[in-house]
Amino acid sequence: MEEVSPMKNKLYEELLEPLEHELVAMARWAKATGERICVVFEGRDTAGKGGTIKAIKERLNPRQCRVVALPKPSDVERTQWYFQRYVPHLPAAGEIVLFDRSWYNRAGVEKVMGFATDAQVEKFLEEVPIFEKLLVDDGIRLFKYWLSTSQEAQEERFAERRADPLKRWKLSPIDVASRTKFGEYTRAREAMFAATHTEYAPWTVVDYNDQKHGRLTLIRDLLDRMPDTRVEEEILDWPELGHEPLEEQFDLLQPLPPFPLDD
Repeated sequence: MEEVSPMKNKLYEELLEPLEHELVAMARWAKATGERICVVFEGRDTAGKGGTIKAIKERLNPRQCRVVALPKPSDVERTQWYFQRYVPHLPAAGEIVLFDRSWYNRAGVEKVMGFATDAQVEKFLEEVPIFEKLLVDDGIRLFKYWLSTSQEAQEERFAERRADPLKRWKLSPIDVASRTKFGEYTRAREAMFAATHTEYAPWTVVDYNDQKHGRLTLIRDLLDRMPDTRVEEEILDWPELGHEPLEEQFDLLQPLPPFPLDD
């Protein structure tokens, strides 16, 4: 994989802004046409799934663009059809759903860490193409991204999380245990690709050794794979207020004193 120099924040923000405008236009188009958009984000721990999802949804209406990040299955969910707990989160008309990890947990962490049996994983890999064909045939636009990162970059990000109290919550015992299983995850990923990379629901691999560059690459690809999303923006009638702006007044309760600022 070609090495990419780390991108500076200023350049990243300059390049992201026009993409944000296109994302807003895409969301307006989805609402106007009733399109259903489902984006699956998979990759190793620290790859950059959360940051990319944040970049996509930040300018969008949260009632239209939803993030799905499910916890481990409950005791009841473990007795259900494996895909059952994901189905209620699929998009309705006009919605954009971003899966921060997805049903592919079974082919990744569950397989490598021993949370699923070989028979369960094999059954899952047989059923995924059928499940996704049903989604696509019903009109859902399904996009599947694998965020690729080297073990060296992963170790650097783990170290950053350990050192930063504001990021330490992202670390879990599973992260610690999985650090030594980089090769096992690679083999599990390749088996997953072989079984689930289909013409109607292909995987797209994005280099995330530099996360900012990766975000721009992924968002550009997502937008390019949409049809023409130009929908005229509704212009709201904005009449004059008719009087001078009023001050906020309170009779019973008073606002908190302002946060103290250094002189």
